[in-house]
Amino acid sequence: MKRRTRGALAGLAAMLVAGGAPAAETPLPAEAAPLADHSLLIALAEAGKRLVAVGDRGVIVLSDDRGEHWAQARRVPVQVLLTGVCFFDSQHGVAVGHDLTVLTTADAGDTWRLAHFDPEAQRPLLDVWCGGGGRAIAVGAYAGQLVSEDSGAHWSERKFEPKPPPAAAARTAPLPGEQELDAGNGFHLNRIVAASASRLYIAAEAGHLYRSDDAGVSWQELPSPYGGSFFGVLPLQGEAVLAFGLRGSLYRSDNAGAAWQKLDSGTVAMLDGATRSGAAGVFIVGLGGVILSSTDGGHRFVLDQQADHADLSAVLPAGEGRLVIVGVAGTRAVQLANGHPVVKAQP
Repeated sequence: MKRRTRGALAGLAAMLVAGGAPAAETPLPAEAAPLADHSLLIALAEAGKRLVAVGDRGVIVLSDDRGEHWAQARRVPVQVLLTGVCFFDSQHGVAVGHDLTVLTTADAGDTWRLAHFDPEAQRPLLDVWCGGGGRAIAVGAYAGQLVSEDSGAHWSERKFEPKPPPAAAARTAPLPGEQELDAGNGFHLNRIVAASASRLYIAAEAGHLYRSDDAGVSWQELPSPYGGSFFGVLPLQGEAVLAFGLRGSLYRSDNAGAAWQKLDSGTVAMLDGATRSGAAGVFIVGLGGVILSSTDGGHRFVLDQQADHADLSAVLPAGEGRLVIVGVAGTRAVQLANGHPVVKAQP
């Protein structure tokens, strides 16, 4: 059975779960790339005022002017695909990727050290959350979960054992090619995000969604409205939250995931990354250059598509009237007008 995963940007890199040959026991450092900010980038985070993006072959790029200009990190000790990044504060952060790789930085991403690496496992980490008190959780393929209590210096593998959803919550059937897996195999945990210091959500494959109300110490599986994979969750104000994934699937809950309603995304493209901006702005990006924008707090969305149709993976606000987005073509800045992207004509 073909397993779908978030970070591959759908088949661009055959990258995430499947693997090719095992990596060397001693990884090679990332190479300097003159066009690093135009390479495949998967994830994006803020380190204070700095933006940090990570992606293919250990490339990490940094911007100190909200995405106008980018520079490559000076030292990254791996060439694996990096799939997630987060920061505890303006200086200390964590990046994760293939081969159960975990990197840490203490200088806002200028340099990185290897904190965890296990190529023999042949499993990727797909995302990471940085919380209070130095607690961090990295999640990945086959329900993989690594936990750190010291700002990423040391990591331990922890079995992912969520409580089942309420008995009355019947699961919808998965999409063709995404049949239910044996419980022992574990579902890919594609994205972990925080709604508060204690409330976390995980988006996973085959229609699985999870919530923790104790900073990831325990997890509760949520009733799911959909049998295909989810690649992202975006907490909104109060108890509201969005979940999105394959085939333009987009759902909203106003009670922390207890019940869901389907929203019209206007697309069948995979939706992969999202962010909030201001009091009511919400943006979701996906394959084919898709950008969904909402000006009413995530109740209704308008579909725009970038002229080059390049796949998009992650998005953050970049100041008044701008977004920074990363994806298969690297970084890009998108201007906004009345809360929606300005789509430029293809030259």
